[in-house]
Amino acid sequence: MRLYKVIHRAPFRVAKITKKRQTLRFKRAMVALKIALAQEKQETKEMLHIYRRYTQGQATKEELHTANEQFLDILKGLGLGVFAVLPFAPITIPLVVKLGQWVGVDVLPSSFNINKSIKELDQQVAKEEKEKQNKD
Repeated sequence: MRLYKVIHRAPFRVAKITKKRQTLRFKRAMVALKIALAQEKQETKEMLHIYRRYTQGQATKEELHTANEQFLDILKGLGLGVFAVLPFAPITIPLVVKLGQWVGVDVLPSSFNINKSIKELDQQVAKEEKEKQNKD
């Protein structure tokens, strides 16, 4: 009888573990996206500040070069936005990114190419969950 209970409960335990794993993987992906978007926002603010200083004649060539690189990142994001509007976007966007890697063209903005370690992402997820619990 005991063996029957173990065999019977195993699929439920596997399903439960699989669900937790998928939830954690999704949270990691969302935290990585949040970090990338925050970095992109900060870089865009710096770019606008440099362009404002350039119009006043106060920006250096190095600053202008970094601002132009950020402007290209924005254009890359807008280019991917076109594919997001098209039908079958969950298929076309990864296909375009993979095709770009295969050809040697960087399709994603620079902030999305950062590979954070799993530990860092787990710490960020835990921090956000604590903040959410403290908020409630």
